Amino acid sequence: MADPGWIQPLPAGLYLPGIDIWIDPARSVGRAIITHGHADHARAGHAHVLATAETLAIMHQRFGPQATGVSGGQALAYGERLALGDGISLMLLPAGHVLGSAQVVLEKAGTRIIVSGDYKRRPDPTCALFEPLPCDIFITEATFGLPVFRHPDTAREIRKLLAALAANPDRCVAVGAYALGKAQRVIAELRRAGHDAPIYLHGAMVALCALYEAQGVALGDLRPVGTLKGDVLKGAIIIAPPSALRDVWSRRLPDPVIAMASGWMRVRQRAVQSGIELPLVISDHADWDELTATITELNPAEVWVTHGREEALVHWCALNQRRARALALVGREAEDGD
Repeated sequence: MADPGWIQPLPAGLYLPGIDIWIDPARSVGRAIITHGHADHARAGHAHVLATAETLAIMHQRFGPQATGVSGGQALAYGERLALGDGISLMLLPAGHVLGSAQVVLEKAGTRIIVSGDYKRRPDPTCALFEPLPCDIFITEATFGLPVFRHPDTAREIRKLLAALAANPDRCVAVGAYALGKAQRVIAELRRAGHDAPIYLHGAMVALCALYEAQGVALGDLRPVGTLKGDVLKGAIIIAPPSALRDVWSRRLPDPVIAMASGWMRVRQRAVQSGIELPLVISDHADWDELTATITELNPAEVWVTHGREEALVHWCALNQRRARALALVGREAEDGD
């Protein structure tokens, strides 16, 4: 299809010139639609922010009360329609990435464009499941846009974690997990697998886990590591930022089994180079099969790829008689959670 003209991919983000509004801009702007709370998509300094209520709460928590503008931001529920002006309507749909993550659905004069943000298709107990909707242009991420990236069953990875815990009663298992989304998902999956013992948190995890619980996501008995060390932490699971596992902070832990929850753990060399004893392939992004299946299901006339392994996904589209192009957006994956 011809370029619609009313949405423009610029280096700083996707821009709607007729109404002067941006989607996930890489710099401060007057009006911004934000897909989710990771800092490569959500930044402070916009005069007005439109997002889900959960994403606004995350932005307030992470960046301060002025992060969403002087009005505190405009919350839009999933499925709620809003007229933006210039004949453009907006609707947000679940993206399945993290709490509050949304696809941006734009419609004008019979053309529907969907901006996916970051997304995944498999169930996640901490956020709403991705909701597919056919469209004319699908703007997709491609973080794991290579055929080598096929994520295993999440429950299997959680069983590996629990098996390591059971096999090492005099040690602890320290799991490196990103503070927003990944940490809460690992905790919720552990609870779903029947692990009801206290889970200990690095201080950087505490506030966001409390926010998730305030938003209705049950995480069970969570305790800050604080000054605890030695025998108290033997046989326990500890969740910490990946950087903390390489820091002096980790020296208080009793001979930890170092684990990492990330889609990048599919690349064995990454795990080896990082000193990861227990790689857990748990990703909050779509893998290759999910990316290609989503494009097939939505059946857009054209695919725009915003960031990640763009070339492979564009090539797949060409092989499957689909028009596609890569977009040169800046500032993505600076904080992608995987």
